[in-house]
Amino acid sequence: MVNCVYIHIPFCEKKCNYCAFCSYSSLSYIDEYITALIKEIKFHYKKEQCSTIYFGGGTPSILNEKQICKILSCFNYDKSTEITLEANPCSLSYEKLKGYKNLGINRISIGVQNFNDNILNMLGRNHTRKDIYNALEYVNRAGIGNMSIDLMYGLPNQNLKQWEETLNKAIKISPKHISLYGLKIEKGTKFYKLYGNNEDKTNDIQADMYKLAHEKLKDYIHYEFSNFAKGEEYISKHNSAYWERRYYYGFGLSASGFIENKRYTNTINIKEYMKNPPARNYTELSQQEEIEEEIFLGLRLAKGIDFKKINKKYNIDIYSKYKKIFDKFLNDGYMLKTDKGIKLSLNGVLVSNEILCEFIDI
Repeated sequence: MVNCVYIHIPFCEKKCNYCAFCSYSSLSYIDEYITALIKEIKFHYKKEQCSTIYFGGGTPSILNEKQICKILSCFNYDKSTEITLEANPCSLSYEKLKGYKNLGINRISIGVQNFNDNILNMLGRNHTRKDIYNALEYVNRAGIGNMSIDLMYGLPNQNLKQWEETLNKAIKISPKHISLYGLKIEKGTKFYKLYGNNEDKTNDIQADMYKLAHEKLKDYIHYEFSNFAKGEEYISKHNSAYWERRYYYGFGLSASGFIENKRYTNTINIKEYMKNPPARNYTELSQQEEIEEEIFLGLRLAKGIDFKKINKKYNIDIYSKYKKIFDKFLNDGYMLKTDKGIKLSLNGVLVSNEILCEFIDI
């Protein structure tokens, strides 16, 4: 059964210098896009009760209450449904947030990124430090208690002291959830033209910043590589569905979904999408691909992978299948045994890309 929904809103007032997501700074297509989006939803959605609905982007908070209402009216949901909306600080107002809450939106994810105006300007963000604090006040006044903030680290010329100051300001705000993202410069972005691929230069400093965040956010549950929750009740239900390989719908431009062991990704061409919104190509996973996903996604989680669960699901002995790899990283201290299986240590998280590559199709 599919009861998780992702909805992509690909519009931004301004494209950030690091952004490689499918987004457009032209807002002229919004109404036409929403019409196409609703056509896609009505064609594929089977009226299941939704446990989560997630508006991602782009900048979903560009949309007003009436536009969000049109989209939400397509779904079956109630007060128990976690409904998240990503937001840019300068696109929020108290009135807009109050309207969102009346529609059932109960979780706001704010793209803070940093609290320093010079750094925000370097990133190409169209908000200021003042906008951040105004947005936080509006969220609190509107009564949306479940608030998450995004922060970026490993930025050009950013040092460890600056990152610590950012973390201290975030801790002082005390949001219910914090997501941390190390900068990866991708082709097609303004940063790529300015800095090229900076991965070799920033690996060490990003590792130090990640360790510092792990120390500073000790009052949070570090439940996934990039995510910290103030308590169990604030762990993102929607994102957890991805990591636990539960089925979910993806609606909108470039959106991905996972249904009945088949994955799909919608077109990134907005005109093509609006011409035929229901169109999608499915890829069915082989058992080997499924097992690899169980490992890749499971190891992202602090609880790690559950051997018994995987063995029963695929009729295999996963430890025997990957014994050499597991033993190697256990001996090196990059993996740790749990009551149910194996998880990555903190140092293992820092070299997770290299670790995960060893599990591919052996």
